[in-house]
Amino acid sequence: MTIRLAWTTARMVLVFLLMMGPKAAGQAPDMRLHKKLIATGWDHCDSRRLRDKLAEMEKRPFDGVVLELVGRTAQGKACPLAPAFSREPWQGQWFQTCVDELRACKFSRFTDNFITLGANPGDVDWFDDAGWENIVEHWRIAARVAHQSGLKGILFDPEPYTPPHCQLSYPAQPQRNQHSFDEYFAKARQRGREIVQAVAGEYPKATIFCYFMNSINAMATGRANPRPALATMAYGLYPALIDGWLDAAPPAMTFVDGCESAYLYNSRQEYLEAAVRIKGACQELVSPENRAKYRSQVQAGFGLYLDAYWNPKESEWKTWYIDGQGSPRVERLRANTATALRVADEYVWVYGEKFRWWPTPNLRVHAESWPEALPGSDRALRWARDPVDYARTEIEHGKQSGKLVNLAQNGDFSSETVKSPEGVQQRWREGGTPAGWGSWQTETSKGTFTWDRETGALGKGSAKAAQVADGCFIQAHPVVPGERYAARAFCKIHGQGGAWLRIRWQTREGQWTAESQDEIVHGELPRDQWRELFGVVEVPTGAGRLVILLGAGGQSTPQDAVWYDDVGLYKIP
Repeated sequence: MTIRLAWTTARMVLVFLLMMGPKAAGQAPDMRLHKKLIATGWDHCDSRRLRDKLAEMEKRPFDGVVLELVGRTAQGKACPLAPAFSREPWQGQWFQTCVDELRACKFSRFTDNFITLGANPGDVDWFDDAGWENIVEHWRIAARVAHQSGLKGILFDPEPYTPPHCQLSYPAQPQRNQHSFDEYFAKARQRGREIVQAVAGEYPKATIFCYFMNSINAMATGRANPRPALATMAYGLYPALIDGWLDAAPPAMTFVDGCESAYLYNSRQEYLEAAVRIKGACQELVSPENRAKYRSQVQAGFGLYLDAYWNPKESEWKTWYIDGQGSPRVERLRANTATALRVADEYVWVYGEKFRWWPTPNLRVHAESWPEALPGSDRALRWARDPVDYARTEIEHGKQSGKLVNLAQNGDFSSETVKSPEGVQQRWREGGTPAGWGSWQTETSKGTFTWDRETGALGKGSAKAAQVADGCFIQAHPVVPGERYAARAFCKIHGQGGAWLRIRWQTREGQWTAESQDEIVHGELPRDQWRELFGVVEVPTGAGRLVILLGAGGQSTPQDAVWYDDVGLYKIP
């Protein structure tokens, strides 16, 4: 009971400090690049279903959704916002109900939501001024709705779905015999400029998130003149439209090349190479005067196609199949999503067709949810999106079920003897490190590593390092590549110096390895208070031992000290 009370008190103090904000907790502003996982697919919802099902939807592992909004004319006729490349005139007030419904949403998790627009029906010729006046107005209305509703921006799908129309292909243009490719290219750039001028007038900080941008035309790069190649390609006019976007884009506007080509990526190298193409070679498809804008305002993102992780290998969908590489295919989903998020500038989108994440009236979607059809898919995405949040949740579930196992030896620093992971009995010696723990410091460091039996976050003792220039307490555990662990420790700093929790790797023979995959969590101010350090790791290839290091450094006097307590190491499913 005393231990549980002390632990609860420590957690309450930590939560209070975090709730008080960075200034009260003595923390610097959060400098991380927060990556976002966006849900899209055949289970798109509209504003009303989002409002009505928001609490249920936000339980899914996403940071936002793509919405298909539908307005109503004065006569009550439905007016979908998605088919924006149409000559039909729209009125902004037709979509006021959508704005009202979206404003009624009290988002807690969905911070980045987008309105979808498509390049359909695509039956307006680029030289049709009257038709393009309406297309531009459609984009203006979408930007206004997004801004007034507190959404992040517009999701643009460039793919043609209404044959024979193909807005972005020169061979599909009705006046190709009257106008050269260069003339169409110039006109497409003008239309792109008009679109973004309209969007910026309503929402200068909008994000225009595209399933793909110039990544679709990457094969045209590497040439002194890419236009002859573009003239024959299905999206050959798209670079001109993008160039026009950049012409008119204000500095606060963001564009995302979502790289739909990543649907079948199944290795880290493929994602890395795609990011290099998007950020590097694809600049060649915009004008030199826009390349600085491109570098600063165009992000690299990636698409994941869920069906490829479900489709049977020998089936009508075998083209869209991702191999498990010796592991369950849902494990490849986890690994690929984690890689995509790590490599992307900000956004990764998850597209599904056959199944759903939430209720949908779309009869093409099966009744089963994705977690039912592809067991573990929600857990895989949760881990990839936020390993720390996932691990904390799993640890809490383990506590509640009574199945949580702490692999750290003598992590509460309460015992004089402890059995090592190899079964060797270890005993504390007067003036030495706590039982089960070793220590290391540089040759020039003259500090002490001891067991403090009086001080502790849990009231049972702690590990104390004093006057240490650079050193640590050490404990190693056998592990297997691919396993995942969460490591936690509480620390308290007095005087000068710093503290950190570090996870390192050794081979089974005890040689250090995979240094680039170390995990380091530093202690923060204020001093003389217990603070939690928490990190999550995945065992890299070649590693056979996970090594916990409780670090201390920068101490110059015997009064400078750091204490560690309540160390935990948990295997995460």
